[in-house]
Amino acid sequence: MIKEARPFVKWAGGKSQLLDIIRDKYPANIQKYCEPFVGGGAVLFDILEHFHCEEVLINDINTELINTYQQIQCHVEELIEQLEQYQHLFLQADTPHRKKIFSEKRDRFNSLKNNADEKNKLEQATLFIFLNKTCFNGLYRVNRKGVFNVPMGSYKKPVICDGENLRKVSRLLQNVTIQCGDYRACYDFIDSRTFVYIDPPYRPLTRTASFTSYTENGFDDDEQVLLGKFVDSICKKQATVLISNSDPKNTDENDDFFDVLYQNYQIERVSAKRMINSRGNNRGIIQELLISN
Repeated sequence: MIKEARPFVKWAGGKSQLLDIIRDKYPANIQKYCEPFVGGGAVLFDILEHFHCEEVLINDINTELINTYQQIQCHVEELIEQLEQYQHLFLQADTPHRKKIFSEKRDRFNSLKNNADEKNKLEQATLFIFLNKTCFNGLYRVNRKGVFNVPMGSYKKPVICDGENLRKVSRLLQNVTIQCGDYRACYDFIDSRTFVYIDPPYRPLTRTASFTSYTENGFDDDEQVLLGKFVDSICKKQATVLISNSDPKNTDENDDFFDVLYQNYQIERVSAKRMINSRGNNRGIIQELLISN
């Protein structure tokens, strides 16, 4: 039996393994909390479990991810019921039939994704979790047309429906404001009482390290620079800010991109295990950055 809520999807750059280090950066008291790139929500759930925040705002530009948060918040029992059906169907099938089921569910997901309809939101969320639990390495990737194109993974008994955890997540989300959009949409919410954790798409360590995108739009160095300006602007509001990113010095000791961009901040290098990579031999211990004001 699990004690606390944990991320309901596997997400690249997830922070579960770094929580002990990140916790040391929390303010003593968190009245308001904001995550402009919520992703899998490991830090979010940790804070919601341990602090009584008056206001919480989470945001992400990934429409399907945010819809899933909203469905868990408002319709968790219906979501669990559908996921249990998917799980029974998938686990009873042999590999050829699993591939057929996966392909059909992926096609249906893409169809709903590209033809948005409010009445299909619950099904979209169910498919989103199903694909995350059964696709190759739990990777969420779309091409430039916005089509989810990850193949099926080789898991023998994937846990597609973790009802206990989903109910715990739903309980924690009840008083959380959930929005979908650009991180800058969080600006007005942030003030001097706000703790802001910023976990953007990481800067690729190599040209082949990025698996395209979690949305149709990438997040290149120009975007990282714009994010740095956003951080400057919320620091002027006296918000407490913590930022995560990759450390370019893993592959080029002379690459000072973030050291220059955040030269007015505290930069700490911490060890992390890369959990999602298309090549198994590229998963291992690397340095990541924790940047704070």
